Amino acid sequence: MNHIRLIGILLVTSLVFTIQAKDLRIGMVGLDTSHVTAFTRILNDTSAKDHIPGGKVVAAVKDSSSDIKASYSRVEKFTSELTSKWNVKLYPSVNELCQNVDAVMIENVDGRPHLKHAIDVINAGKPLYIDKPLAGTFDDCIKIYRLAKQNKVPVFSASSLRFSKSTLDARAGKYGKVLQCETFSPAHIEPHHPDLFWYGIHGVESLFTVMGPGCISVKRGTTKNGKIMVTGKWNDGRIGIFRENNGYGGIAKCENGEHPVGNYDGYAPLVEEIIRFFISGKAPVEDRETLEIYAFMHAADESKSANGKEIPLKLDWE
Repeated sequence: MNHIRLIGILLVTSLVFTIQAKDLRIGMVGLDTSHVTAFTRILNDTSAKDHIPGGKVVAAVKDSSSDIKASYSRVEKFTSELTSKWNVKLYPSVNELCQNVDAVMIENVDGRPHLKHAIDVINAGKPLYIDKPLAGTFDDCIKIYRLAKQNKVPVFSASSLRFSKSTLDARAGKYGKVLQCETFSPAHIEPHHPDLFWYGIHGVESLFTVMGPGCISVKRGTTKNGKIMVTGKWNDGRIGIFRENNGYGGIAKCENGEHPVGNYDGYAPLVEEIIRFFISGKAPVEDRETLEIYAFMHAADESKSANGKEIPLKLDWE
């Protein structure tokens, strides 16, 4: 009997290892951004120096926006690379895609279709990563997370800038408590989105990665050269500032001095976190923190409309 039980245990263990060793089948929705080809290469090209194992992009829905040039002018190029170079199969709908994959990435460069696609993925019960911006409006951001929570489906969204080593070091307290932080990134504006949703999200994500959640008010102004500057006040009295700039970076003022943060370390650190998330079902960023980032950017637009008035941060979503 003991031998039989041992054989049974070995067979089950072998099966578990086989399941774990098998690559996740990943589906992509929205093929109008360079992220789709970059992420697919990192996952599918086992010879790449920055290859991340654990999943492969095998299916996609070709989706783009006819009123955004950055979308419609590039979708054919990226779709062609996915299908011809990586043998990705196209499906006509998100519902059909979900029947043939284990997890989904929503990649549309346009945040407006994200809620519609997220509803289909969440209803199918598939773990979901949503690329920036999370959605086209703050209200849609809240709707996505509410629906995911109601259906107990794991959802995760973040900029690649969150996983910069220097930024994570500051977050982890390597230099002592963060007393203040200022980050910067490009902040190109797209008229269909709140100003910072389109590209400023990168620098804002770095700011929140360093500072953590707890922002209570936002005030928007401009720098001496007319660029966007947004100042946030945290519930413990600390100040966090985002500035529009041509590059990526920032400075965290910590107990042990000033340290650079906010640099761009490539896409591989983000893709690695996405695969871990798909396997574990646990997002590396708390839902509330992600929503607070979008509340911050939404409040920045409200402050702009109110001629720079300080706007309380409102986040009631659960």
